[in-house]
Amino acid sequence: MGDILGYARVSTGDQDVAGQRIRLKAAGATRHFEDVVSGRTFDRPGLRALLEYARPGDILMVVRLDRLGRSLRELLEVVERLKERSIALVSLEEKIDTSSAAGELVFHVFGAIAQRMRGCARASMDDATAEAKARGRKRALSPDKRRLGWTC
Repeated sequence: MGDILGYARVSTGDQDVAGQRIRLKAAGATRHFEDVVSGRTFDRPGLRALLEYARPGDILMVVRLDRLGRSLRELLEVVERLKERSIALVSLEEKIDTSSAAGELVFHVFGAIAQRMRGCARASMDDATAEAKARGRKRALSPDKRRLGWTC
């Protein structure tokens, strides 16, 4: 068995990867790679460094799948690249381990559900913004509430 490589990502400098780092270390990650970058961009230097460092038999561990990618397409691309290199993906929150066929199936199901939830959250936000504009306000939520992930 290879190394367990932890990957943590937050979207803004206002957020902290410390909580993710603690969970990854407690789960056995021996080396950590981090990014402070929006999930909307796939230019992630920490993830790139992890992928360059990783060797066959290693495990890429994340706290949640959304830390690795925002869309199912992104997640599938990363998992396919990992699979080609004999590197497994483990997600602590979703309890997914792609080193088995069953784990790979569960990954695909959870990935599709996560993408659907993001779409619903975006639709809710768009509806709330449209309603706020109709009432004469520019935004539905304050910047603080948006940063905390509120959707309505």
